Amino acid sequence: MSSAHLPSVPAGPFDFHAQRLGPLPIVNHFLERLGLDAILERAVPTDDSRCELPYAKGLGVLLRSIIVEREPIYRQQETVLTFAAGAFGVDEKLAAHLSDDGIGRALDRLFNADRTALLTNVALEMTRKFDLELDRLHNDSTSIKLSGQYRQASGRSMRGKRAAWITYGLSKDHRPDLKQLLFILTTSADGGVPVQFRCADGNVSDAVTHIDTWDALRKVAGRADFLYVADSKLCTRENMDHIDLKGGRFVTVMPRTRLEDADFRKRLQEEEPAWELVWNRPHPRRKSGPRDRWWAVRDSLPSREAWPVVWVHSSLLALRQERTRREQMLEAEHTLADLKGKLASPKSRLREEGKVEERIAAILKRFSVGDYLKVRKVIREDHRFRQSRRGRPGPDTAYRRITRRRWDIEWETDEAALAYDRKSDGMYPLLTRA
Repeated sequence: MSSAHLPSVPAGPFDFHAQRLGPLPIVNHFLERLGLDAILERAVPTDDSRCELPYAKGLGVLLRSIIVEREPIYRQQETVLTFAAGAFGVDEKLAAHLSDDGIGRALDRLFNADRTALLTNVALEMTRKFDLELDRLHNDSTSIKLSGQYRQASGRSMRGKRAAWITYGLSKDHRPDLKQLLFILTTSADGGVPVQFRCADGNVSDAVTHIDTWDALRKVAGRADFLYVADSKLCTRENMDHIDLKGGRFVTVMPRTRLEDADFRKRLQEEEPAWELVWNRPHPRRKSGPRDRWWAVRDSLPSREAWPVVWVHSSLLALRQERTRREQMLEAEHTLADLKGKLASPKSRLREEGKVEERIAAILKRFSVGDYLKVRKVIREDHRFRQSRRGRPGPDTAYRRITRRRWDIEWETDEAALAYDRKSDGMYPLLTRA
C-alpha cells in the first residue's frame, strides 16, 4: 500500500502507536493465574549474581515462544523485540540480555533441577486454580522422530542424572530409519488438560511405562481411585495387578491377539449378544450422515486374569471397517493383476517359484487381505512354431514347436472368511476394573 492510501492520523494531543500482541495477552493471563513464574523461580533459582538474565525469566520467554512463534533459541531476542514491551514476561532491560547462551544456561539449570517435582507442582496448582476434575485420566504415548546421529545422546549419566537415549525403536511415524524418543502424556477427561508428561528412551516399549506413570499420577491426584484409561499396552498382568493392588481403577483395550477376543467372535457367529444402547447422537461431522450409535454388553466369560470384559459396538466404526476392507481388497486385486501381467511378459525376470511367492505374500501383507484372497500359482505353457530349416515357407515346410513354461497366478475371494469378519465389524473388547 502506498503512502497515499494510508489512513491519516488527525493532529492533536494524542500520539498513535502500533504494538504487536498476538495471543500473548491470553497466554499471559493463564500463566499468571497459574503462578508459573513463581514455580519456575523455586525450581530453577538464579544463585549466580553475575547472571544478567534470571533462569526463570529465560525459561518463561522460551515457553511463550514455543506457544506463539516456535523460533529457534538463537532468534529469541529478535522475536521478543517484535512484540510489545513486556509481552514475553521481560522488560526492555532483560530483553537486551536475551541470547542463545543465556537461555542455554537456563535450560542447563533446568536439567539439573528436580523436574518431576516441578511438573507435579504445576499439575497441582493447575488443578487447584482451575478446578480440574481428576476422576478420569487418559494416557497415551507416541514416538518423536529426530534427524541426525546424536552419537552422544546414548543415555549417559550427566551430573548425577541420566539423559534420555535417542536411538532406534518401533517408530509410530513409520520411519524406522530415524532415531527417536518416546513421549508419554496423560490428560484429564475434563477438557483434555495435560497433567503428567514423561520422556523415555527411543527403544522403550509402551507396555513398561504405565506403572511409573500411574504412580506419578497418584501423587498428583492425591488418591488412587481415579479411572486410568489407556490403550492395549496397559493390558498386561503386571500393569493391571499393580494398579489393582494399590486401589486404583483402569480401562484398557484388549489386544486382538488374545484368545478371549477370538472366542467371542466365534460365539458371535451363532448367537447375538444382548446389546444395550449406551450412546446415540448425530453424526459428529456430517449433518446428513448416519447416526453415531454405541452398544455395550458384558461378556459372560472373564479374562484370563479374571477381570470383567465389556464389548462395545460402534455403528460408524463398523461402516468404516467395511469400507476399508473393500478398498484394500480392490487395491490388492489391481496389484495382483499387475503382477499377472508381468509374469505373462516374455521379458519377465520372475522365473523362480520362490520369488513369485515372495511377491504374492508381500501384496497380501501390504493390504492385509491374506484371509480374504486365496492366490494360487499355476504353470502356463506358451507355444510358438518355427521353421525347421531356413528359406521361404511352402506346403511341405516342416515346423518345430517351441514351448516356454512360465508362472501365472489366479485368485478368488473367500466369501466365508469375509462373512465371518463382517459379523464382528465395529466391535472391540474393553478390560476394566471399574
